[in-house]
Amino acid sequence: MKRILYLLYYIYKNDWKAFERVLNHAEMKTNKSRVFLLSDAVISSLRYNISLLEYFQFGFYQLPGERRKEYAGTGFMYEYQRKMNPQAYRSVLRNKIEFLALFHDFVRHDHASIAELEGNHQSAEKLLSNRSHKIVLKNSEGQCGIGILVVETKSLNVDLLLERLKDSRNDLAEEFIVQNKALNELSSSGLNTIRIITQIDSNGKVIFLAARLRISVNSIVDNLAAGNLAAPIDITSGLVNGPAVYSDATKDQVFNHPITGTSIKGFKIPYWKETLEMTEKAALIEPRNRSVGWDVAITDKGPELVEGNHDWCKLLWQLPVKKA
Repeated sequence: MKRILYLLYYIYKNDWKAFERVLNHAEMKTNKSRVFLLSDAVISSLRYNISLLEYFQFGFYQLPGERRKEYAGTGFMYEYQRKMNPQAYRSVLRNKIEFLALFHDFVRHDHASIAELEGNHQSAEKLLSNRSHKIVLKNSEGQCGIGILVVETKSLNVDLLLERLKDSRNDLAEEFIVQNKALNELSSSGLNTIRIITQIDSNGKVIFLAARLRISVNSIVDNLAAGNLAAPIDITSGLVNGPAVYSDATKDQVFNHPITGTSIKGFKIPYWKETLEMTEKAALIEPRNRSVGWDVAITDKGPELVEGNHDWCKLLWQLPVKKA
């Protein structure tokens, strides 16, 4: 009965425009009928607790049953993350302002909430004089990069900064992080972050589940959901050990950045040892959140935290390696 309820939820929340596009793609690629693909998507949803769109994103239409068991869909991840990261303790990850306060030891860039800026113009002036000459405006409860703005500081003063925050319905201003030169050469349109997923086991030890390089493609954000790329990183070496992928199931994997032409496979993440050490320490700050997806920026001075995610993306985790 629970799986039927999940299926009804998937139908209700489905992006039908995207679904039609990937359905047509799968039909042309496999020569399987629409009726077969649709019925198989529904059966797979009930059997593996995946959404209808995930059937195509995971490539189930080309996979045997045994391979399909290797993936974790929306239903499983929802239940798993609810257990690992209870609602009572999620606020420090869900709210960016709370996150920046709790994890301040791992944050290098300046930032201030709208309340702090209104009460302290010196804080605003310091933020406006940052070396990147850019300010990032965010909503503290925002997800997937939605609503984020990057504004040149030369066009702002304190009053205009507050006005832009209010007009854009954002409540947090951050210094634009200047990324490491190697990552900037890979893609300069946005900050390319590392997603590291940690798990605290029953003995209180931090386990690294996965690491992914999020790569912007003509975008100020690097979120996979915004049309960007993700590539797998070998935990031991910090080397990208595979091609990058889109979440759009109609697009092929890529070995070189589509704009800069920089090679993706074989790319070495700078300050890798320091990055692992930092995220391990961060994971133990609030151990009641046992499974967290950390977004890490790499600067010329080393790694720093951008945010933590209690509901870290299942697609970012699985698509680059084609399994859970």
